[in-house]
Amino acid sequence: MTDKGQPFTPAKLAGLTLKNRVIRAGCFEGMCQGGQVTDELVEHHRRLAAGGVAMTTVAYCSVSADGRAFDHELWMREAIVPGLRKLTDAVHREGSLASIQLGHAGFFTNKGIIGKRPLGASAKWCLFMRSYCREMTREDIDEKVHDFVSAAVLARDSGFDAIEIHAGHGYLLSQFLSPWTNRRKDAFGGSIENRLRFPVKVIENTRDILGPDFPILVKMNQIDGMKNGISIHESQIIGRAFEFAGASALIPSSGFTSKIPFLMLRGDLPIREMSRNQESSLDRLGLKIFGRLMVPEHAYRPLFQLDGARKILEAVDIPVIYIGGVESLAAIRQVLDDGFSFVQVGRATIQDPEFVTKLEAGLIERSPCDHCNRCVAAMDAGGVYCVSNNEGFLGQGAGS
Repeated sequence: MTDKGQPFTPAKLAGLTLKNRVIRAGCFEGMCQGGQVTDELVEHHRRLAAGGVAMTTVAYCSVSADGRAFDHELWMREAIVPGLRKLTDAVHREGSLASIQLGHAGFFTNKGIIGKRPLGASAKWCLFMRSYCREMTREDIDEKVHDFVSAAVLARDSGFDAIEIHAGHGYLLSQFLSPWTNRRKDAFGGSIENRLRFPVKVIENTRDILGPDFPILVKMNQIDGMKNGISIHESQIIGRAFEFAGASALIPSSGFTSKIPFLMLRGDLPIREMSRNQESSLDRLGLKIFGRLMVPEHAYRPLFQLDGARKILEAVDIPVIYIGGVESLAAIRQVLDDGFSFVQVGRATIQDPEFVTKLEAGLIERSPCDHCNRCVAAMDAGGVYCVSNNEGFLGQGAGS
């Protein structure tokens, strides 16, 4: 599937040819105030395209209005198609491709934003949003399948070259897959085969309407990371099921946004900055005092998801895209040598949108990102940027 170890050679992904093996990961930008495509969002992805990534991923776009956790998240509808077209046109002019991450937050949607009780695989209390969701009916499930498909069609019509269905990180499709959130007694709960029904139907129906060659990437969990979550053995079954349903490629990650959000990132926990960005004084105080109890910290190391991702790679015959701790040219070469088709990179491209171009030109060997994760807090304070850069600690890069 790849020329091993060659990061800057073209490669096929379904009906697409990517100019190199580096894709910008879906990193929440925090630049969609009121659910709109802003000039800041367009410029953010234009800079990434100009900086050398083969494809940039817009994150996170809810497939419907009731799938949002924050007001500054996109939700797919006809009204934003012109803005999305402006974004994809800007990316294409820079010689890159564009993907968009489609999902639904499920039980951790924000009741105050969506105006109704959140939906979930099963009724469950969510500490993250301090709300209690209701169990989805069969009619709800059918409606959300339709929403995913409709969002995919609008994405294609907006000029996106690929879509990424979010079935990991504790979002709605992941909530059906995980025993921690799925306690149903019907055909959508219990066995792994039953828990797969809803996500598989989403992929199948999306594949049917987009045709055989349009790239459908699926982000999934290799492990949830907590007791009663999916195991690596179950994730291999999930990966095979997604392949048979029509996925073009898999992106195996880990963690649950509503419970262990930093398992998918690793590194420092910026509690002070995160608490400062909360809207209410009670939330600011609570996070400042109890943040380290509520949000576990996980030590960073390069390629921290590689062992589990290899298990998914062994289980399927479609491309697997590696994500997690890709910070150097040596790391990219190692991942490609292992048989992964592409890598997704997040924080290194936040620190410097020209990360890929500089690697290829031999100007750098690795990113100077220090994994402080203050960029995560910045997502809720006007838009993601490298805070260390902005303070002059890391030199030239993404902070301007």
